[in-house]
Amino acid sequence: MPRKYRIKLEAIVQNLPKYASANQPPKGEIRSHIESAGHTCELRDAAAFQSSAEVANLISGHPPFEGALAIHLFRAGSLLLDIQVPFGVIFGGTDINEDVKVEQKRVVMERVLLKARFAVAFTDKLKEEAKLFLLSQSCKIYVQPQGIQTEVSEKFCWTEFLRSSGLGVELMDELRVFLLVCGLRRVKDPLYLVDVFSEWHRENPLNVLVVIGPRIDPVFSVEVEAVVKKTAGVFLAGARSQRELHAAMKRCFAVVNSSVSEGMSAAILEAMDLGVPVLARDIPGNAAVVRHESTGLLYSSPQEFLHQSQRLLSDRELSERLVRNGKLYVEEHHSLGQERETYQRLVDTLLLAYGHSV
Repeated sequence: MPRKYRIKLEAIVQNLPKYASANQPPKGEIRSHIESAGHTCELRDAAAFQSSAEVANLISGHPPFEGALAIHLFRAGSLLLDIQVPFGVIFGGTDINEDVKVEQKRVVMERVLLKARFAVAFTDKLKEEAKLFLLSQSCKIYVQPQGIQTEVSEKFCWTEFLRSSGLGVELMDELRVFLLVCGLRRVKDPLYLVDVFSEWHRENPLNVLVVIGPRIDPVFSVEVEAVVKKTAGVFLAGARSQRELHAAMKRCFAVVNSSVSEGMSAAILEAMDLGVPVLARDIPGNAAVVRHESTGLLYSSPQEFLHQSQRLLSDRELSERLVRNGKLYVEEHHSLGQERETYQRLVDTLLLAYGHSV
């Protein structure tokens, strides 16, 4: 029987786990992996803590925590520097791709990585970036792709979803909906394609872009809402449950990613699993999972996005190939069972470090 103990799972995301947001680490799934081994796990939002001292006080409570897991090397990991129990970290993507460029943040992340018992990167590329920019022992960085599992809500109504997003009822069944899945924050760059898509929509009103996700950055969200409100052919949908999001993805023509930086986009992988073509911005995190013209289409400018979208519309064979290969890729490389096995094994190392036998 696994020993019962308390693991602290530090999440960085500011919205509740039940709401959809692209490329959030699978917080609930990781907790499920830990708890399925018989352990007790508490999921907390790093934004709820003002200092590492608050986290240290929580962990030393009764009964005390015996381990911790931080998602995002800077935002969550920095809160664990003062704790007296072993911990691991999971790279979030923006920590290695963006935060490492800021000297003050990089110094903190090096301290976190030095003290951590292990670190998890979603891709080999992310591991190599960490080794390049951070002083670390590469032997403690494990590569574990996100495990993917999709579930579609049976009660989801596509027509009502489109209507609630601001679309009229005319020709609704004929619309080609491109779904941009992202939380509203600058790193996701949801306005990147707005101008070129609006021009395309004026040429053919059947092509529409719907941005779906929670308002993570309140100030930036207001900016996005103002732009979308005055832009033809672009609409904004609020956050949905994961099952509703998957239902919307399954009904759309293609799932779009326009991020400046990604660790590993769960939305891209979920689209592949659901049998939906993917159009992704050509950045390292996306290129690690999207093979151009095989599992999806990559673009490096708004104009190239338009070109690739037009190809997708006119080439049925291309669309079918992307869907077929994307589904196979997720099945072969993003097994939920393998992810579970990895995290359970790593949690055992925290128990050993704390002094338990496993």
